[in-house]
Amino acid sequence: MNMTRRSFLKMGAMAGVGLALPVGALSRPFDRIGAAGSVISPSVEPFEVPLPAPSVLKPVHTDSTTDHYEVTQKARTLEILPGMKTEVWGYDGLFPGPTVEARSGRKVVIRQMNELPVPVSSHLHGGRTPPGSDGYPTDLILPSGSGSSLGHDHGGHTVTTSDGFKDYEYPNEQRAAALWYHDHRMDFTGPQNYRGLLGMYIIRDEIEDELPLPKGEKEVPLIIADRIFNEDGSFYYPSIDPSLTGQGGVIGAYANGVFGDTVLVNGAPWPVMEASNTRYRFRILNASNAQVYDLALDPPPPGGKPFVQVGSDGGLLESPVSHDRILTSPAERFDVVVDFSRYPVGTEVTLKNLEGEGKTRDVMRFVVARKEKDESAVPDALAPRQDYPDPEAAGVTRRFEFRNGNQWGGMSTVNGKMFDPERMDASPRLDSTEVWEFVSDGEHPIHLHLVHFKVMSRNGGEPGPYDAGWKDTVLLRANERVRMAARFEGYRGKYVFHCHNLEHEDMMMMANFEVI
Repeated sequence: MNMTRRSFLKMGAMAGVGLALPVGALSRPFDRIGAAGSVISPSVEPFEVPLPAPSVLKPVHTDSTTDHYEVTQKARTLEILPGMKTEVWGYDGLFPGPTVEARSGRKVVIRQMNELPVPVSSHLHGGRTPPGSDGYPTDLILPSGSGSSLGHDHGGHTVTTSDGFKDYEYPNEQRAAALWYHDHRMDFTGPQNYRGLLGMYIIRDEIEDELPLPKGEKEVPLIIADRIFNEDGSFYYPSIDPSLTGQGGVIGAYANGVFGDTVLVNGAPWPVMEASNTRYRFRILNASNAQVYDLALDPPPPGGKPFVQVGSDGGLLESPVSHDRILTSPAERFDVVVDFSRYPVGTEVTLKNLEGEGKTRDVMRFVVARKEKDESAVPDALAPRQDYPDPEAAGVTRRFEFRNGNQWGGMSTVNGKMFDPERMDASPRLDSTEVWEFVSDGEHPIHLHLVHFKVMSRNGGEPGPYDAGWKDTVLLRANERVRMAARFEGYRGKYVFHCHNLEHEDMMMMANFEVI
């Protein structure tokens, strides 16, 4: 059946799509409400829980070209806060979900099965993915056994039927990089990620294999996500409809994002990791809904510059870049090496968030516990010279303004328009290069599906220190202007770009583009 946006909104409980906020909800100042709100999480002593390692997903079968996986999205009760129980919605019931290890050029097929009480849509963030497997916001996997025969062709995408599963195909025709996968259901991306629907997806290739970077147990994912907990240990998320089956959105006080008072790393609160006095490679993912982290080590090592960045959203840099701090917004990934030999054995090193307040200024702790021989290194050349898009070859320049406001009943907008699945906002040609300019009124991490891009400038000057390499998400601070160049290659079809502050996204700060 051919479905208009109006009739889609009328689907109500089945599709779970509705308006996000009452009129006037954004008329108050955009304060960071959450950690300072009326709900305060139970107290947790920091640096006592060991840092967990996310499990690695095993294929159910393989053939000459493809690895096949099965994942069940389901509710499960876990111990996140010590001695307390939390119901999560997770991939295989885990929080975070299992890590997928893929090879460049080798296809992955993941059957996502939905045993949750709500529709879901899975997006491989950073993936060059055909449109039918990209996780378009209205391309829904309905709950298993819901008994509906709902299905329709919607702009080349299909809302799947009540059989409760969908096969996502990922060609992995891209370079080695740390990606991640998460829920992308329209109007409910925020609460469904918050309840646990996220996990890492790492692509490897021969170029990376040959580098002497830290490997094995010395390569560690750090999935950082803040949360608020109720007194009983359950997640607190300020949904208008906590069942997530009717009206979407958050209560007005949280309209500018849900900021937690408890920092989790790999699903554990303020964990501690014992390390040897060697190099470690950390795959940092900001999986928070809204929080920006300004990460620093305390104490810093002698000489400073503790973070050696070797990769960004889209994979390895051409050469390493050293930082005193790492500024990361929601959805960004930073691939960094830290050399703990710069500290005496026995040193306790705290990973701080300089943008946090109170307990949220701490993220986790490392203890340099022992001496070991280190055979790793960070070479001066990491990847071949990259074929970045040439802005001089761009045939089109587009400008997009990302704004909060109450002129649309509390909704957020792109170029003054709320998201509409049926409206096309840009139509780049396959294999063309375009320059896109982003302008913000507040703090917005902007993410493009399908493509990686090169940041060209900030406010008319040079790119920032954290803009190096291929990006799929870029942070705009208040009143910033960023220009980037992208080559729209790989697939024709319909995709979205949006703010990755998930509360802003759910409030319609999203737009369509179609590669033609």
